[in-house]
Amino acid sequence: MNRILPGQTIGIIGGGQLGRMMALAAKEAGFKIAVLDPAKNSPCGQVADIEITAAFDDRDALKALADASDVITYEFENINAEALEWLGEISLIPQGSELIRITQNRRLEKEMLDRAKVPVASYKIIENEQELYDKIETFGFPAVLKTLTGGYDGKGQVKLNSVEDLLEGEALIKQHGPCVAESFVSFEKEISVIVHRNSSGQTTTLPIAENVHLNHILHESIVPARLEPEVSRLAITLALQIADAIELVGTLAVEMFVKDTGEIFVNELAPRPHNSGHFSIEACETSQFHQHIRAICNWPLKSTALIKPVVMVNVLGQHVEPVVESIGRYANWSIHLYGKEQPKENRKMGHVTIMTANINETLNQINASQIWKTT
Repeated sequence: MNRILPGQTIGIIGGGQLGRMMALAAKEAGFKIAVLDPAKNSPCGQVADIEITAAFDDRDALKALADASDVITYEFENINAEALEWLGEISLIPQGSELIRITQNRRLEKEMLDRAKVPVASYKIIENEQELYDKIETFGFPAVLKTLTGGYDGKGQVKLNSVEDLLEGEALIKQHGPCVAESFVSFEKEISVIVHRNSSGQTTTLPIAENVHLNHILHESIVPARLEPEVSRLAITLALQIADAIELVGTLAVEMFVKDTGEIFVNELAPRPHNSGHFSIEACETSQFHQHIRAICNWPLKSTALIKPVVMVNVLGQHVEPVVESIGRYANWSIHLYGKEQPKENRKMGHVTIMTANINETLNQINASQIWKTT
């Protein structure tokens, strides 16, 4: 693949905050940006040179994006894989469509992880309501039932603790069709490893993030993750194993569970920059967004070494006003707001990055601010 050079245009499918931060990183290097999103004045659209407002599977709009762009990427995985494959026939999409097809279907994702020989929680594909009752007897409790497609931030899943919960699982299958049942992993920590790889095969990883969720939504990422060195090495090895297995170009976030024994189970994949990598904008030599642009343009990848320990905290709708009111009190906070018009409750509106010499003191400062109080 030839290199894409400054002055050329990068097309982005999806106008959310990830697209916005990709676009800002690309513009620093002199690229132009075209974006396709159903909503006008999207976060990415606000900083793009060309804004195409249409559905993601609108082939006329995709053709217009192809005509305007020298290379195309995407900021999220819920894109029609067939439409993306068609687009790849008339434009340059280094990431291809296969990674999207795999990661937007949990059956295909599990099968790929098995082929990559990485550890995952025990699972069964549940085709219908009767199979839920038949297979759960041998599978056992507790378990998590997840839809095969869609679902994020805890949506599209049900925890099954006992027979009494099967009615809720049955309702999920009736509404969404086949699901996957996963054995519940009792873990000590959730972590993520973000991998970048260019078309020449050069690969880098971000420092490992330790992730804390509230109500199934990412709340904090703590970097470096508080892990034993051998556990960190294993996590990176597993992430690179997956990236090699799928011949990654671009960015892949690998979410993992770490047990108190040091065992690691791969949970889910995201074929794009990831919320848990936002800390890298301030805290790494190269951010996940700059590295993603370099990867899809086939530039040499830079070091992603951590400059200083850091905590990233998500800003949801209910946090925007108190965060803005706190600007004068916390000089060390880097505040990112994404340009979304309506600050709805539990909607991701931005994030705060805090570089620190003492992680525990910073976590205490976040709690003491009362911005993210849970009651």
